[in-house]
Amino acid sequence: MADVNDEQVPAENSEDVVETEAEESTHYMFEDGQLSCLGQDVEEIPQAAIDDYAKVTRRLDLSFNRLQRIDGIVHFSSLEELVLDNNELNDNLKFPKMTSLHTLTLNKNKITNLDGLLDNLKSQLPQLTYLSLLGNTACPNQLSCSDKDEEDYQRYRYFVLYQLPGLKFLDSTSVKPSEITEAERVGPFMRVVKLQSSEEVSSSSHEDDRSDYTPLPQKARDPEQHAGTFGKSKYIYYGRHSEGNRFIRNNDL
Repeated sequence: MADVNDEQVPAENSEDVVETEAEESTHYMFEDGQLSCLGQDVEEIPQAAIDDYAKVTRRLDLSFNRLQRIDGIVHFSSLEELVLDNNELNDNLKFPKMTSLHTLTLNKNKITNLDGLLDNLKSQLPQLTYLSLLGNTACPNQLSCSDKDEEDYQRYRYFVLYQLPGLKFLDSTSVKPSEITEAERVGPFMRVVKLQSSEEVSSSSHEDDRSDYTPLPQKARDPEQHAGTFGKSKYIYYGRHSEGNRFIRNNDL
């Protein structure tokens, strides 16, 4: 097992010193096709790791960092497993085409948009069979949302399996054949629809308040222009629930 560090290079100015110290503080390890860079607080994949090991890495573990993007992942052309747990990846996360990747874990990140993520995975990771999203808002379980229950999580599973029917393992449990069958039936209806923001709701309420709709006649006659008539009717209604006249104004009589 090799503990890899960049060689120290004499710096000509203060900027070079800062860059060299940053590179030297990043430690990563490579063994038997697995490259690990754990708990280094990096915000992107180290360039030195890409240059040295991208072509020969089959399993990449970047857990417990501060990753906000994975731009360099495109260079790992033989990657089969990718572990990105405990980072700061959000809804801007996009994967390039990776035809060998079958395992992806994104536990405890900041992903909220399940639709967008699944669309990207479906088109870019055709061999994906293992996926874990625990600890993200997009995965409605008690790790991420205390107000969610088992039914919320099961609906989420049906929707994910409907979008990615090739999955064999989702989150912490394997996928059952009965789940796939049920996902085909109900999956299209399990999409979570986001509520309007408070501003949008407030705007809609104001629009409703401005509505001019009324069941009463839009044009009232002048009070002096009476159009009522008086006569006798042989039909008399004695019921207590008649509301037939409640929309007639006094000046219409």
